[in-house]
Amino acid sequence: MKAAYYTGDKTFTIREDQPKEPKAGEARVKIAYCGICGTDLHAYHGTMDARITTNRVIGHECSGVIDALGEGVEGFEVGDQVVIRPLSVCGECPACKKGLHICQNMKFLGLDTEGAFQQCWTLPANTLHKVPADMRLDYAALIEPTAVACHDVARAKIQPGEDVLVIGGGPIGLLVAMVAKQAGGNVIVSEVSEYRLGIAEKLGFKTLNALKVNVAEEVWKMTGNKGAEVVFEVSATQPGVNTMTEAAAVRGRIVMVGIIAGRKPEVDLFKFFWRELELLGARVYEAVDYEKAIELIVSGAIDCETLITDVQELEDITKAFQALDGNATAMKSLIKCS
Repeated sequence: MKAAYYTGDKTFTIREDQPKEPKAGEARVKIAYCGICGTDLHAYHGTMDARITTNRVIGHECSGVIDALGEGVEGFEVGDQVVIRPLSVCGECPACKKGLHICQNMKFLGLDTEGAFQQCWTLPANTLHKVPADMRLDYAALIEPTAVACHDVARAKIQPGEDVLVIGGGPIGLLVAMVAKQAGGNVIVSEVSEYRLGIAEKLGFKTLNALKVNVAEEVWKMTGNKGAEVVFEVSATQPGVNTMTEAAAVRGRIVMVGIIAGRKPEVDLFKFFWRELELLGARVYEAVDYEKAIELIVSGAIDCETLITDVQELEDITKAFQALDGNATAMKSLIKCS
């Protein structure tokens, strides 16, 4: 089988590997599609070499078909269409014992272990979720990022009719917007890219160009001088962090979605005191978020066709990363693995 190894210096090397036979409790999945996410781009830039090394198959936003099952695996059959929830937890730390999904020793499959940019991936069967047999597998590759959005929205506890601001209109931002809309929110998307604003408008959202207007002031005007009950900060920028506190209503909830790594942004804590705001972290997902994501995509509530920018072959993965890197018009690029 073919596998794409990240080998450093913004390069992937295609190698021929032997498919791994699944051990007890494992499954081997023939990978159909795997999306390129922001974390994969961080790896491509070399900023995660100390963690992932320069000799690893990465990738985790994937879909596929079960190719083989190890001993003792129940609830799955060869031929089932599946997606993967790429988290490995220890089950022994205080967080695990409380039933929380953020294990204190958590490993992320596709970063801390081998990943999905290969034709076959052998991994623990307890990471699999079945999807309908007639579901398009390119659409199924969007279940993982949609589960991220489902978890973000669940953390916000949106009530029907609440005003919601999403700061950042990239793939995750627009998925958050679509899931928030399904939860009953009146969604506004703030973004700096005209192209992405156009996609948000095509999806039916009110938009604000953060380069042309004061987003917080406009949100207050649009909400009857109230502000947004819920704000999702997805841009991972200092201007976005500034806007999140300015735009939030009294007792508003702010959900931090964007990963601001390597630096500490300035946050207006006075606003938290003055308006009794809440700041909520949101990291990855739980099993229930995957099931919700599957439900939303199957129902058509998530516009997968609009989000998928292009599909490239596994052999062209380096070119695919090059094309995506810094491309303000790209949304979700998929690698066709099999």
